[in-house]
Amino acid sequence: QLQLVESGGGLVQPGGSLRLSCAVSGFILDYYKIGWFRQAPGKEREGVACIRNIGGTTSYADSVKGRFTISRDNAKNTVYLQMNSLKPEDTAIYYCAADQKAPYGCLMPLYDYWGQGTQVTVSS
Repeated sequence: QLQLVESGGGLVQPGGSLRLSCAVSGFILDYYKIGWFRQAPGKEREGVACIRNIGGTTSYADSVKGRFTISRDNAKNTVYLQMNSLKPEDTAIYYCAADQKAPYGCLMPLYDYWGQGTQVTVSS
């Protein structure tokens, strides 16, 4: 059974860093595109960073470019989201998602498999 489990969330001060992990099981990570999405209270879920299954092409929301980095370790079946220079507006539940089908992209409808999410709170 295909499963994604996020971890690494927590409370951090503005300007701090966190690394989120998404451990996958039940499928071969190499063949799947992976996305990190987030949903803040009262807002719609949005794409934050995505990585292609072939070639490792990455995409980022404008709001996180230069601060967040998505990476994958296929041998460990894990995808990471390194978040630096965190801001209060980054506060949200962060979800990872996976899908094997084309096309590549960072939009929610392109992903069928989702984790349960991990809370990230940026506050002093």
